[in-house]
Amino acid sequence: MTRHILIVEDHEDNRQILRDLLTSAGYAMSEAGDGEAALTAVQARRPDLILMDIQLPLLDGYEVTRRIKSNPDLQDIPIVVVSSYALSGDEVKAREAGCDAYVTKPYSPRRLLAKIKEFLP
Repeated sequence: MTRHILIVEDHEDNRQILRDLLTSAGYAMSEAGDGEAALTAVQARRPDLILMDIQLPLLDGYEVTRRIKSNPDLQDIPIVVVSSYALSGDEVKAREAGCDAYVTKPYSPRRLLAKIKEFLP
């Protein structure tokens, strides 16, 4: 069974990079370009994992994560932050919101795939 990953990212170029990487690794995926669309996508098709940007239109990644993790039907979905936020305390904020892992941009494709495989062996 092919694992499904939801990409939550507002920049098309970044989505394309993730799309290419995940396709080459054999994952199925869907995409959301803002926080509201992410919540709709999670409800419509419960992904196996979410790659979450923090800086998003409508709702930021922290709030989207809090809402997903507060839903008993969705709280077990792993959420990996992929963000350019790399200041001291940003990872702590993400983990407090409920994120399971944190990867900063720019990232190594191998490192990101290794992180995904920790949750989707």
